[in-house]
Amino acid sequence: MTSPTTTHTVRRPDGPNAGIVAVVATVLTLAGIAISAAIAGSAVPSPLGSTADVAAYYAHNPAAATIGGFFTFGASVPLGIYAATTYARMLRLGARVPGPAIGYYGGIAASVFLGASGLIGWVLGQSISGMSPALVHAFAYITYALGGIGFVGGIGLLIAGAAVPSLILRLTPRWFAWVGLVIAVISELSFFALIWPPASIGLPIGRFAGLLWLIVAGFLLPHDRRDVPRDRSESSRNAA
Repeated sequence: MTSPTTTHTVRRPDGPNAGIVAVVATVLTLAGIAISAAIAGSAVPSPLGSTADVAAYYAHNPAAATIGGFFTFGASVPLGIYAATTYARMLRLGARVPGPAIGYYGGIAASVFLGASGLIGWVLGQSISGMSPALVHAFAYITYALGGIGFVGGIGLLIAGAAVPSLILRLTPRWFAWVGLVIAVISELSFFALIWPPASIGLPIGRFAGLLWLIVAGFLLPHDRRDVPRDRSESSRNAA
């Protein structure tokens, strides 16, 4: 007498939950801003301001700069994990297009830029004798270039790399994918701030709206094609 054979569907390991990883990155980012502002009693001055104001801030608020650099560097780590996790998931979902690789590149670039910005910000909080106001101002510009323009440019590519396949394969609602593409475009256009400072208005949009989009995407993206709602799965096949 033969016993019936039971077929079990086994999922391959999918890595950490991307949504939770994005939440950690966002919390660390906001904590660095809030705690350093609370310690200093004011926000970090823009490097576009005067050398005297920038140098005075770091001279009088070393603890705020140290804490800000600490949390900024900390936020860069989960961002890199998010990029790797999302890339692997996109491949599993059948996204055989350049998008996931572009997003992975953007996520790693954003992580590296943000981490470097945090470390330089930490340096500005250390007691280094003989550091001139002009040198402090130059370091502040570097943190702005890396943690502002460089980071937002990278996160824009990360978002686009997830939004485009999601739109084509119907992995998320269409409106959500389109919102991601809008955020990605704003993020990429913000690099014009290098030659036209008013374009920096796109930086907070790319940073905070981008992180929020990554959080939602991390929870919305299915783990397997079988998890895609049938109506969206059939629509993607018809579109193909």
